Amino acid sequence: MTTPSFSPPLTPADQAVTTVRRQGYAVLSAAAVGALVGCAPEALRVLEPSWSDLPPDEYLKDGGRYRRRRHASFVAAGPALQAVPHRAHWQPVAYNALHGGMERWFAPMSAADQAQPAWQQLVLGLAGLCSTLRGNAPAPWYVEAHQFRIDTTDGIGRPTPEGAHRDGVDFVAVVLVGRQGIKGGETRVFEAEGPNGQRFTLTEPWSLLFLDDARVIHESTPIQPLEAGGQRDTLVLTFRANGFQDA
Repeated sequence: MTTPSFSPPLTPADQAVTTVRRQGYAVLSAAAVGALVGCAPEALRVLEPSWSDLPPDEYLKDGGRYRRRRHASFVAAGPALQAVPHRAHWQPVAYNALHGGMERWFAPMSAADQAQPAWQQLVLGLAGLCSTLRGNAPAPWYVEAHQFRIDTTDGIGRPTPEGAHRDGVDFVAVVLVGRQGIKGGETRVFEAEGPNGQRFTLTEPWSLLFLDDARVIHESTPIQPLEAGGQRDTLVLTFRANGFQDA
């Protein structure tokens, strides 16, 4: 029996700000992402090969071998995106009960990808959305980028082993880079202080879920294989106004 797949509640690019302000999140198609950040979805595809070169996540406390990832940090200020020296990813236990409270040193994102014009446009465009949502706040955005591949080698892969959560930042963008040969991977968004929620499945490469992290919690359900080599690739970008989270 096949799990039903619910279509994403898509928002046009010109309504992204209004939608996030109203409900705390918005889902954008690849075309809407391109319109928002000024970069055609086809241009973003130059980044995709690096997802086949992600090393294993050595920090999974559930003993799983289903996650591969890279990490990088940046400061986005106006029209400039500046990479910072490679640093550990850290979250407090209050936001990540499973993996919080420890420094996790993931492999760095490739310098070649960071130099791609499409990468710069994507991150700066989303940082601009963050600034607009904060009343055109001039403060720089402290950005962390996480490349993830979740595979089904062991029969099941967990995109969010910590469960439904917030990230302890201002805004989060969860970008679907691709999925193949799997079922599951449903996205779920819930009000942090209320009863309402939404469930849907992202299937279009370079579509995304954009979240106001203070207002909603989110998770993605486990994936299972429909064919050998089933996997799901995502890019998660977090934006924080007052510095990086550090131990």
